Amino acid sequence: MSELSYGGELLTRTLAGTSDDPGPLTHMTVIGSRSAEVTEWPDWVHPAVRDAFVERGVRRPWRHQTEAASLAASSRHVCVCTGTASGKSLAYQLPVLTTFADDHNSTALYLSPTKALGTDQLRSVAQLIAGRPEFAHLQPCSYDGDTDSELRQWARMHSRWIFTNPDMLQIGITSTHPRWRAFFAKLRYIVVDECHHYRGVFGSHTALVLQRTLRIARKYGADPVVIGASATVSNPAQALSRLIGEDVVAVTEDASPHGERTVAMWEPGFLDEVTGENDAPVRRSAGSEAARLLADFVIEGARTLCFVRSRRGVEVTAVRARQILADAAPDLVDRVAAYRAGYLADDRRRLEQAISDGELLGVATTNALELGVDISGLDAVVVAGYPGTVASFWQQAGRAGRRGEGSIVVMIARDDPLDTYLVHHPEALLERAVEATVTDPTNPFVLGPHMLCAATEFPLTEEEVAAFSAGEVVAELTAAGKLKRRKAGWYAAPGLDPHGDIDIRGGIGGQVLIVDATTSRLLGTVDTARAMTSVYPGAVYLHQGESFVVDELDLDDGLALTHPEEPDWTTSAREVSDVTIIETHDRRTFGPLTVASVSVEVTNQVVGYLRKALSGEILDSVPLDLPEHTLTTRAVMYTLTQEAMIDAGIALDKFPGALHAAEHAAIGMLGLVATCDRWDIGGLSTAMHPGTGLPTVFVYDGFPGGAGFADRGYEAFTDWISATDEAVSSCGCTSGCPSCVQSPKCGNGNEPLDKEHAIKLLRLIGRLQR
Repeated sequence: MSELSYGGELLTRTLAGTSDDPGPLTHMTVIGSRSAEVTEWPDWVHPAVRDAFVERGVRRPWRHQTEAASLAASSRHVCVCTGTASGKSLAYQLPVLTTFADDHNSTALYLSPTKALGTDQLRSVAQLIAGRPEFAHLQPCSYDGDTDSELRQWARMHSRWIFTNPDMLQIGITSTHPRWRAFFAKLRYIVVDECHHYRGVFGSHTALVLQRTLRIARKYGADPVVIGASATVSNPAQALSRLIGEDVVAVTEDASPHGERTVAMWEPGFLDEVTGENDAPVRRSAGSEAARLLADFVIEGARTLCFVRSRRGVEVTAVRARQILADAAPDLVDRVAAYRAGYLADDRRRLEQAISDGELLGVATTNALELGVDISGLDAVVVAGYPGTVASFWQQAGRAGRRGEGSIVVMIARDDPLDTYLVHHPEALLERAVEATVTDPTNPFVLGPHMLCAATEFPLTEEEVAAFSAGEVVAELTAAGKLKRRKAGWYAAPGLDPHGDIDIRGGIGGQVLIVDATTSRLLGTVDTARAMTSVYPGAVYLHQGESFVVDELDLDDGLALTHPEEPDWTTSAREVSDVTIIETHDRRTFGPLTVASVSVEVTNQVVGYLRKALSGEILDSVPLDLPEHTLTTRAVMYTLTQEAMIDAGIALDKFPGALHAAEHAAIGMLGLVATCDRWDIGGLSTAMHPGTGLPTVFVYDGFPGGAGFADRGYEAFTDWISATDEAVSSCGCTSGCPSCVQSPKCGNGNEPLDKEHAIKLLRLIGRLQR
């Protein structure tokens, strides 16, 4: 059987079980195979390192591996940016291990955004150097949240190569750097794996942690080289350069081989006799479709990975797939499992081994298995919902076809404007250049806490403050008494311990503890702002496969009390917002249309929540009385004159519904031009905003100071709105649904919404910009 027929026939057999007309498949294409380009081993590679790789089956390296490794060995910061399964690990292992073989006192630091990836890379290195006397001194070791205190102490004293993540680097290493003095003094390399993952607020925090780490190492006399490894992103050198604040060279020509791959786009059909909010039609869920595909592929003997957006979705998809198999192929039930973050370390290791060994044929997972865990020989990948970026889609798709054989990738659309747009405009995904990562380390809400950390590590000099672009922030901290100016620089005020106050994953405000009140067990934590949208009274909260319902949220004491319960519904918060314009940074005017980049103050209040059956049907709406929350952030804003809207056929009484529907659709589509999804952003529309005196729409970042998403929307406004118009216009519903203008988090119950006049509004904006 040819490679193409393998993917095509596998999908044909799966489609045989559907009865939709015209069917769920909207597009199918084939990506051709690619041959390898190899080179000889560079002369500078230590013979013991070369022999170790040859014994592991790497007879000669691929060209991009040699190029990146040689740049790092010559003391250049480098980012190797090639596809999944292209051997990026070898590119950093060559120079690091050669240095260790030549200098037994040198050290290295490896960073990954997930524990699973760090553990996998540590295992790979341990296997590579096993039994080789040249590396007996190395003792590579994990240093993360799963590492017990005794092993952490041992690692600090004896390991030459530490595998960790930005969170632990912040809280457990830079905060106690005097204990790590010997390690920092000999630090030769810092490896930043999957560096495309560091975007938005998380990326901005990680950038400052990395820059402070380089500062500490240099204070102790070292000058480490940074090696970045990334999936394909736009401007990889610039992306890593923003993270470390220094010049970087990129290696982007992928010389690895790959088998032929079939890519299919899949749109679930509408459910019969089920309606959602305001009687809108409801599609079959992406999770249900994914579960069926996962089960069908496993029955066909295809090793399959199914990516699902949420932890809950992963659990539900795995359960449904197992239920299907229980009826159709009972002997395969135990060969399907779920994998996600939040599991205990031993459970994760066991699952990773079962996946790698082929004991499991099908696995539903979050992006925990997107980021680099070495899983080979997969025949199929199912992507249940667009993962938010083109880079992430190709990273997930790249898990298929590692044996050089034919493979299949299926992307299933969620009931969401962007997903619906992409399955009907596949070129916007399959032929589009990958995004540039968006970070802003100068965001004062991010920068200020890191300057406090830096000042507790070593006094801040004027040159360093200038290098961090932190003059204004440092002045404010000094005025507040948190920094003290002395002759040698700025010192942290006595008694401050700022490292633990930073949530580098983007938390806002203090922490709320989530507790099972029946056992007093701590389930997890969430920052204060997000607590009001995730653990409000009545919310369904999932933890490691267990379901809880929240009984009480006490923000004063930082507690959310829950009890175990498995209801057959889900919950989603409803918010209302008010937006005040603080400052206008830039604007463009097109006659009656003005588009602006602004700083705003957003006042949010959760006013209730929806209970939704697992089928998607709305059960009821429950009111809540929670306090307001204020957020200072960045927004993209547009205004139109009343006259222009009326001339376009939008009557005055249609303004609210048209603006509201256009706002919802634009929020859903922003991910097409920015590395975000709708849960990272918010919006407001009004027929007459007091700050502008005009019909106005805001789309804003959901993070203090902004995360760069709204700024990107401003830059790409024309393309963004054009795609929004196309998404709404081409949706098959008559008056609006979650695939076009309805929002799952609308505080007004998705009222008023006017799809017809939203299309007129979006087309008016398009015409005015031509």
